[in-house]
Amino acid sequence: MPKPHARRKTTDIPLIGEVDDWEEEVIKAILELPRGSECTLYIDSGGGSVYGALAVTTLIRQRLLRCSAVVLGECSSATLLIFAVCQKRIVTRYSTFLFHRMRWQSDKRVGAQEASHWAKHFEEMEREIDVLQEKLLGSGAEQIRDWIRGSRYVTGAQMVAAGLAELLEI
Repeated sequence: MPKPHARRKTTDIPLIGEVDDWEEEVIKAILELPRGSECTLYIDSGGGSVYGALAVTTLIRQRLLRCSAVVLGECSSATLLIFAVCQKRIVTRYSTFLFHRMRWQSDKRVGAQEASHWAKHFEEMEREIDVLQEKLLGSGAEQIRDWIRGSRYVTGAQMVAAGLAELLEI
């Protein structure tokens, strides 16, 4: 008689609040996972640092993790990169997503030359991040571009209709 399959252990990781507030803890949690393991990311985040979200996204890919994203409330802005890298994406009809171009914010004092260099870097990075997000989501590229250009709020139902997520009825 065949043995019943053992249930795979999945690690739950919350991404609640601004990226800047949880980036360090999430990176540490991911580094503690065995390479190639499974995890579920519970998301309720309006975004934050694109560099922080990119760090988490890169680490997930580098460690070959099999991730599921469950959007509890909001998944917007930079957090969309992390949502996109997940192989399984679960939303409710009430989930909210904000797609928009990157926003530049700096509290640092910089000279004109440095600001000019940063502006060029920012413009290039904005294009690259948009392309990466489309690539990770895997489908609906034209729809995603439209949402980004229009700085659109999108519902979970719209994400499901675009083929980007699965619906969880609540």
